[in-house]
Amino acid sequence: MARLAQTEGLTDVQREILATVREFVDKEIIPVATELEHRDEYPTRIVEGLRELGVFGLMIPEEYGGLGESLLTYALCVEEIARGWMSVSGIVNTHFIVAYMIKQHGTPEQRETFLPRMALGEVRGAFSMSEPGLGSDVSAITSRAVRDGDGHLLHGQKMWLTNGGTSNLVAVLVRSDEGHPEGTAPHKSMTTFLIEKEPGFGEVRPGLTIPGKIDKMGYKGVDTTEMIMDGVRIPENRVLGGVTGRGFYQMMDGVEVGRVNVAARGCGVAQRAFELGISYAQQRHTFGRAIAHHQAIQFKLAEMATKVEAAHAMMVKAARKKDSGERNDLEAGMAKYLASEYCKEVVEDAFRIHGGYGFSKEYEIERLYREAPMLLIGEGTAEIQKMIIGRRLLEEYRIEG
Repeated sequence: MARLAQTEGLTDVQREILATVREFVDKEIIPVATELEHRDEYPTRIVEGLRELGVFGLMIPEEYGGLGESLLTYALCVEEIARGWMSVSGIVNTHFIVAYMIKQHGTPEQRETFLPRMALGEVRGAFSMSEPGLGSDVSAITSRAVRDGDGHLLHGQKMWLTNGGTSNLVAVLVRSDEGHPEGTAPHKSMTTFLIEKEPGFGEVRPGLTIPGKIDKMGYKGVDTTEMIMDGVRIPENRVLGGVTGRGFYQMMDGVEVGRVNVAARGCGVAQRAFELGISYAQQRHTFGRAIAHHQAIQFKLAEMATKVEAAHAMMVKAARKKDSGERNDLEAGMAKYLASEYCKEVVEDAFRIHGGYGFSKEYEIERLYREAPMLLIGEGTAEIQKMIIGRRLLEEYRIEG
């Protein structure tokens, strides 16, 4: 793997951070990932280790106790973590989106209250936008906030919260029609609220219930949940940014950086699948020689490596674009689309190289084969990414007149 997925132009500090994370992944994650995944067990020791490394505060500014690193540094760390076990990268990434939204859009009081504790991993974030009947149509959100004195009462049901049980802070998007006349565009009448809660399941604060973990095909270990709001009261100072009606834009900003990190997860899983495939191809012998020397297998390895390299390059470009302060929805959409599709293909090719053994739970590729599909739908499906890409291309290449 020494020649694949290298990133040019990194500083000494970035290289040192990545080397430290990679060593942690090799020693602390890969040896136990499959066992924990098969038991659907939350990786407590791994998460505590990442806390000690400062990963939870990687992009939080130094003034709030974080490391103040770039999105690129963070994405490259996520790539390494996902190479070990994608579920762990999901735990960190969801926390990161909430911290990013508070950093970018929160009031000074919200930043002071949450960011220092988020940098330490004492406050863990969850991100809640989807609903049971929502799919990709965010404008169809039905959960809502109703004004109640000097606060708001939240009602509705949310779906697919990563860290729903283990988190103690949830950024949730709901409709808030107050101050927005009838007929206002849906995206202009949505607000993000910061809900503080107890970790765990059941009623975690008055009016707020986390029913339990959703049983999933893959992406196990991490707790994915529903959230039911039945009049949960939120004070005015927990409206993100202090003003209602801005939630859609705040969430989309968070999703944009989230897509870079989903792309990074796809790159990490694909790298691991390639590692497993090329290793097994040199160990397995048929017709008197290692299958790596059969032309058909070499063709597969060539295609897999090229996809790993291309996805990594696109992900790095999207992260650097965001770090420069420029709009990057085109690049983020391309990176997420390319990396997730290529990840699926590389994992399947590695699965094929393993032959019948790939179907055995004793082999790591079986886990990757169940994990890769989540990336096809997380942070927006391939179809949504193509819609975003197509619209942006028409803006860039619009014919005048």
